[in-house]
Amino acid sequence: MLRLMGLGAGAVTLGSLAACAPSGGTAPAPAATTGGATEDFSFSSWSLSEENPKPVIEGLMSTFGADKGVTISPVSYPYNEYLNQLTLQTRGGQFSGAAQVDVAWLGSLAALGKLQDLSGLAEGRGYTDAALAASRYDGAQYGLPWTIGAIGLVTNTELLEKVGISEVPSGIEDFEAALLELKGIGGGVIPYAASTKVAQLKDILIWMQTFGSPLVEDGTVTIGDDASVEAVTWYKKLYDQGLIAPDVDRFDARALFSQGKAAIYDDAIVGRGAVVADSPDPDFESKLAPASRPVLAAGDDPRAFVWGHAVVVVDGPGAGTAAEFAQWITSDTTATTGFFDKLGLPPTTEAALTSEVVTNDTFTKDFGDKITATATTNPFWAFPQYAQVEAVIAEKVQAVLVGSSDAATAMREAGEQAQALLG
Repeated sequence: MLRLMGLGAGAVTLGSLAACAPSGGTAPAPAATTGGATEDFSFSSWSLSEENPKPVIEGLMSTFGADKGVTISPVSYPYNEYLNQLTLQTRGGQFSGAAQVDVAWLGSLAALGKLQDLSGLAEGRGYTDAALAASRYDGAQYGLPWTIGAIGLVTNTELLEKVGISEVPSGIEDFEAALLELKGIGGGVIPYAASTKVAQLKDILIWMQTFGSPLVEDGTVTIGDDASVEAVTWYKKLYDQGLIAPDVDRFDARALFSQGKAAIYDDAIVGRGAVVADSPDPDFESKLAPASRPVLAAGDDPRAFVWGHAVVVVDGPGAGTAAEFAQWITSDTTATTGFFDKLGLPPTTEAALTSEVVTNDTFTKDFGDKITATATTNPFWAFPQYAQVEAVIAEKVQAVLVGSSDAATAMREAGEQAQALLG
């Protein structure tokens, strides 16, 4: 269960997100109120803009709406635009109701002072402690956890076997050598569809940690240290050798991978459903395998960042019924196990995690063993400015990739600008 929830015996606990969060930065959250007259409300979700999860979520909305006799109005933006749009709509008083959020965004959204504290709705529903901690910020239960896991490497075993690779090598040098072998397949196959677009270049942070950078230490940004420079220099080397490709984000990587044009890419467990649905290969799912991220030195723990979705409630008209919906969609066993069965997203309650449909899923178990068992929280999540910090870092890394800056200069500037944002 711990592995499924993105938390192993040696991992930093998800509670560190709350523990290291700056206190006093947000106004007291209004407590959620339920049990009154039912009201129509809005539900905002980036997944409603994606082909695979859209009908599943629409079905859940329809089920709840029919049961309560209410209309749920869908609101959606693509993932890369979602946080900005939700922030603008919430700040301007143009949105109230329930909203799907990345757990990394809780600090930024809580700073708006309009999220409800859902602590009362979390009690007695069977959520795991790890899931609740991932959806908590500055002492308040701003979100109810919908799915929790990690982001790691996913491989196409058929392509790896073409060059005699049975599993991803555990060391950085051997990993690079394997990518060179995969390049020899030809036919337009990208060995590693790593993120190279600014929108998703935050993925480089986990490679910086792999090379030994803490990213943040005692409240000070460490990017610009030797380890971060070494990581970006290595990433640039992969780029120059054609082992990773230009202009790739998570969605581009999924498209390439589903078409058999990429051997390895980074994704959360949610990606399985998307790539299988888009693949022309009817047996594609059997060829997917999660892999531990290579390490710099033997004995190091493979690095991965915790990943997950929560449902928050923005105070305003319809918020009471929206809060009931948030509780139901994240903790009702029928709803959550059905959600897992259709999309492969690990649920967050003990009842759902121990259900037969979850425990019999080999990919989910392997993903937990190889990736989420050593996952830790991104240290920048503790700051409401985390998105701006990651954007600054991504822009500087891209400058290195395209050759307009050297790694040492770019990372020093990234660290200085990130620190200035944090104050």
